[in-house]
Amino acid sequence: MKRRSLCLLLPLFMGFTDLALAQSSHDASITGRRYVCGTGDAAGFPCSSIDLLSKLSVNDLQAIIPAQDRVPYLNDLWGWVDPDTGNEYVLSGMGNGVAFINITDPINPLFLGILLSHNPQTKSVWRDIKVYRNHMFVVVDGAPDNGLQIFDLTQLRGVTKPRHFTESAYYNGISSAHNIAINETTGFAYLVGSRGGTNQRCGVGLHIINIEDPLNPTYAGCFTDHNSGRSNSGYTHDVQCVVYHGPDERYQGREICLGSNETRLSIADVTDKEHPTLIASLGYPEVGYAHQGWLTADQKYFLMNDEMDELRSQSGSTRTIIWDVAKLDDPIFMRPFENPVEATDHNLYIRNRYAYLANYTSGLRIIDIEDIHAPREIGFFDTLPEYDRTGFFGAWSAYPFFSSNTIIVSSIDEGLFILQATNHRSLVSTGEDAEVPRSFHLSSVYPNPFNPNASVTLSLAEAQVVRIAAYDLHGREVALLHEGHLPVGAYDFRFEAGHLPSSIYAIKAVGADASQVSIATLAK
Repeated sequence: MKRRSLCLLLPLFMGFTDLALAQSSHDASITGRRYVCGTGDAAGFPCSSIDLLSKLSVNDLQAIIPAQDRVPYLNDLWGWVDPDTGNEYVLSGMGNGVAFINITDPINPLFLGILLSHNPQTKSVWRDIKVYRNHMFVVVDGAPDNGLQIFDLTQLRGVTKPRHFTESAYYNGISSAHNIAINETTGFAYLVGSRGGTNQRCGVGLHIINIEDPLNPTYAGCFTDHNSGRSNSGYTHDVQCVVYHGPDERYQGREICLGSNETRLSIADVTDKEHPTLIASLGYPEVGYAHQGWLTADQKYFLMNDEMDELRSQSGSTRTIIWDVAKLDDPIFMRPFENPVEATDHNLYIRNRYAYLANYTSGLRIIDIEDIHAPREIGFFDTLPEYDRTGFFGAWSAYPFFSSNTIIVSSIDEGLFILQATNHRSLVSTGEDAEVPRSFHLSSVYPNPFNPNASVTLSLAEAQVVRIAAYDLHGREVALLHEGHLPVGAYDFRFEAGHLPSSIYAIKAVGADASQVSIATLAK
């Protein structure tokens, strides 16, 4: 127990009063309309600059499971976009399996069914999910016989009624693992905090497998940093592995893993899977539990959450650790970002200039990190308004990588929240986690019809000056979305039409040698 993340263990010792307070009264599903966060509230949930598109309760996500077999809590989640249809899906971890939800229409999400644990009787607090080449990879901690489940996500195409799904493949090299990370560029998966199975040589560090053929994973190597982990176990709680393109020229093009290892930040070069090497291993002040982290887009900084430091701090404010990793062998602990809200932080992900933090009882927090020395919160959505202190209730994780700008959040007892920020546009990365656009392309407007705001994505294969504007039926310009130079990439723009009458509008993008139009219907 000492080695494992303390997620959800504290409630066992908090007493029945606090547990009762932590149970949200907002336990019903909410669909059919957008709840705008206009006055600090959306459908009863405190918020700022984040709208509620819909919410699915835990019970509704387990509707096809007999009541006596349900496990009423959510854990980790991930997303998948079908490359053939563009449909967006949520893969929501639960105590007994993974629920699949089509959120292409995020106001009316469609529950498609469940993949139960490898052993259907297995139930666990910890389940982690990642995606590679249209396949889902799932690990479970505290489960002696779950291994690594693999599921072909294309089976979700055309599904309209909830059903039980079966796994497509299974890797028994481990019996259980706390987390899984996948480098989609190289086709390698990293199982961490693993135990048991047919291949026990890796201990609780990195268990590396080749998943280039997703249905036939093969063991590739191990790495353990024995300077880290409690009792120097080398336990890796979570890890991010990337092909490095940051400022340290010595490691350009190398595959680098940054591990959150309970007591330290651990950085390793895993390019040679049979002979990975430690680059750096460093602790930091007031360490509680180095839990998870994510690199900034330029790979110069690494933001980490510490799951236990708020419980030990006199101030109790949420603290996000910021590392300067411009020199990989000499990481520098910077002044942490402190959110004044009293909550325990859990998982965070970064998309361009924004960090999306799932901070348990204070919910989703969006932080603008363009100036890393002065981060600032620009929005929040509290999934558990009844309870605002440190503790292990509420938001478990957030996934912000959909090009539609839909954000999904799993809240342990409250359900799956489908959200959208209203005060920023996001640049879709064209780094190692996304393909470079092949043409000048303006997407369809989403949602459509809309009220009062809609989004559209412009993809550019070449850097150029672009002008994007909205026009009414008389050809008059009613809104300028952008005018200026844009690099190669995919850009999401927001058409704010609250001041305009219901009608049909045209959004036109004009580039150096191409133009495209998308039609939008405003229905108030």
